[in-house]
Amino acid sequence: MADFNQVLTPGDLQQGIVNTVVEISQGSFLKIEWDRTRAAFMLDRVEPSIYAKPVNYGFIPQTLDEDGDELDTLVVCAEPIPTGVYLEARVIGVLNFIDDGEADHKVVVVPADDRNTGDSITSLDDLGVRWKQMVAEHFAHYKDLKKPGTTVVEGWGDVEAAKTIIEQSIARYQQKPSV
Repeated sequence: MADFNQVLTPGDLQQGIVNTVVEISQGSFLKIEWDRTRAAFMLDRVEPSIYAKPVNYGFIPQTLDEDGDELDTLVVCAEPIPTGVYLEARVIGVLNFIDDGEADHKVVVVPADDRNTGDSITSLDDLGVRWKQMVAEHFAHYKDLKKPGTTVVEGWGDVEAAKTIIEQSIARYQQKPSV
């Protein structure tokens, strides 16, 4: 398998489009992570089934968030997307999140070409209040059985806030020492 950080760019941020690679399919409770050192997906752990992912979970290549990992994405789609699939996605917002005291943003995206919805989802408001409540609840509590109190949902940001975080994460990636 090729290293996604070598073969994919972050995308066309000016147009609000990013490349994202799916690590965990919606509904899964397997914590799968991209291991950039080995250029392979790794099963990090099996979560309690009550903490199955409410949305597809991935990352934007050639980015580094403040926690030292690639910038996370929440990929909203009517269908679970398998691990290892990459897609062009439209940025619609960001979940501001703290994990173990470090910023661990979750950029919310939808497929750039979603003919099922007619590309009608363009902002977090299009997902509704209930969707945001369910996702926030998941991230606020998914570590409670192992490490209670280590996650904090700080709220939501719009498309422009998400783009700023993506730009900062691209710059952080470009400034990291080569391995």
